Amino acid sequence: MVKDTKFYDALGVQPNASDSELKKAYRKAALKYHPDKNPSPEAAEKFKEISHAYEILSDDQKREIYDSYGEEGLSGQGGPGGMGAEDIFSQFFGGSFGGAGAGRPTRGKDIKHAISCTLEELYKGRTAKLALNKTVLCNTCNGLGGKEGKVKKCSGCNGTGTRFVTRQMGPMIQRFQTTCDTCQGTGDICDPKDRCTTCKGKKTQQERKILQVHIDPGMKDGQRIVFSGEGDQEPGITPGDVIFAVDERPHDKFTRKGNDLYYEAEIDLLTALAGGEFAFKHVSGDYVKVTLYPGDVISPGAVKVVENQGMPIYRQGGKGNLFIKFAIKFPTKGFADEAKLKELESILPARTKVSIPKGSEIDDVEVVDVDPYKHTAGSRRDAYDSDEEEGHQGPGVQCASQ
Repeated sequence: MVKDTKFYDALGVQPNASDSELKKAYRKAALKYHPDKNPSPEAAEKFKEISHAYEILSDDQKREIYDSYGEEGLSGQGGPGGMGAEDIFSQFFGGSFGGAGAGRPTRGKDIKHAISCTLEELYKGRTAKLALNKTVLCNTCNGLGGKEGKVKKCSGCNGTGTRFVTRQMGPMIQRFQTTCDTCQGTGDICDPKDRCTTCKGKKTQQERKILQVHIDPGMKDGQRIVFSGEGDQEPGITPGDVIFAVDERPHDKFTRKGNDLYYEAEIDLLTALAGGEFAFKHVSGDYVKVTLYPGDVISPGAVKVVENQGMPIYRQGGKGNLFIKFAIKFPTKGFADEAKLKELESILPARTKVSIPKGSEIDDVEVVDVDPYKHTAGSRRDAYDSDEEEGHQGPGVQCASQ
């Protein structure tokens, strides 16, 4: 009789199941519920459950404790310090569904770089040549690490480079993964005299490669240019990608929003009222001349649009729009004498009449130019503080009277 059958039920076996029956049950259930085959959250939890059950029941000592005392008796035996579900799966099957060794990835890491681009470069496009230092398989031994036929898979770790070690410390059993001491983590065994003289048995070497990165017209900040499989190489591993991300530099005149450009133009008051022309340099390198027609009054902050003068639309053809926001430069003080100002009165719309309700008290005031020293709050406060300091009599030193 066993105290608890929870782990046996998880694997779908009887408490008297043999080791081969346990292995068969675990193999069937693990393949069914592994996250690579069944991505649902319920399957992930089930996979952890059956892996933990198999870890306990496949160990004779743990199984004996479990049969006698139940799950409570396994404190310190198969809890958080035990193997993970993927570790058990990798040890049992010799790898994941990708076929790699236990604990080894099936694909290398991507290499990411930022490529800085001006707005002008993103408008016209450009090609940049960038040098990349990368790890490649040794071209002398083709990534074997030694002479062909002289490199053997390590039997101690089955070529994975790691092995699991179980240690017993009193009633505690500790199981952990460590580097294989037979092959020193390489996964292979090779006589020193047969090792590759180029890579010294490391299987890889460094290579400098020039990549041509094409920045197409209309690309945007953060957009990626991907060189598939150009990442670091390693035996048995699919190389990752080299990825360049566009880093758009701020422009001192233009602002970009999607495919549209925004520009702020300052025009004089006469042009704003009576029309005229102004010009500016576009990010394309050409100059844009804008004509404002008489009677089309431009007020401060007004926005106009020039169609099809924005950024190129990436790989679609056409362009966005150019939005122009206007700032008006007013004349300086004293720009005209009294006679000329009288002429303006006859041309410009009449002044708005002052309207004050009858019976209201009226204060006639005069506005003057702002004097930063005289009128700012900070200056006034400093003056008050200075006055207070001069009028304040603090405690002085008193002489002792005899």
